[in-house]
Amino acid sequence: MMPTMVLAVELIGTFFFAIAGSLVAVRRGFDIIGSVFLAGVGGLGGGIVRDLILSDTPATFSNPVYFIPVVLSAVLVYLFTPAVKKLHRLVLVFDAGGLGLFCITGTLKALDYGMNPVSSVLLGVSTAVGGGLMRDVIANVTPELFNPRDLYAVPAIAGAGLTSLSWTLGWFSTTLGIITAVLVIATRLAAIKYGWRVPLAAGHWHRQPAAPPGDGPQRNY
Repeated sequence: MMPTMVLAVELIGTFFFAIAGSLVAVRRGFDIIGSVFLAGVGGLGGGIVRDLILSDTPATFSNPVYFIPVVLSAVLVYLFTPAVKKLHRLVLVFDAGGLGLFCITGTLKALDYGMNPVSSVLLGVSTAVGGGLMRDVIANVTPELFNPRDLYAVPAIAGAGLTSLSWTLGWFSTTLGIITAVLVIATRLAAIKYGWRVPLAAGHWHRQPAAPPGDGPQRNY
């Protein structure tokens, strides 16, 4: 992908994650400063972690344009949230958008920096889930990454894996990247709708402990 195309994709992904962060702030009753902060953590956190691992100056600080979608998302949520009823569902939808885009750009940047295909997949997944993980931890809610009732990391792993494989074989193209992102987003949304999940850490013969009061999956935000 061309550098300008990668930048555009990262800005869109940042906007999606930033919107999700601002919506979490609304659900938690934070003020506008908290909304901007959570938008920044969610939208920029994964990319910062990626660049630090690559020993590169985080793109966020070398190119201030990355802050535009963060501020814009907080403003949009502030203006239009009163008309929105199902905030939790919106968080998941925008989060899925960021997940699908960042698993690809994170993997591509790792490959461009000479990392092997497997390590590039791991870094792509870290880029995709890192911002959301930090956002949820700061907001004091159970991260979607650890929610046993749906798929979160699995679509990102699949998208990063497909990106790494196609790049290694010389097949990667902008069209394939778009298709991969759409598949990741669609898989994530389908998992939410139909309740797809991965096996629990304990075998089926173990009784799952009851969740603490108020810790259900729909009360994360």
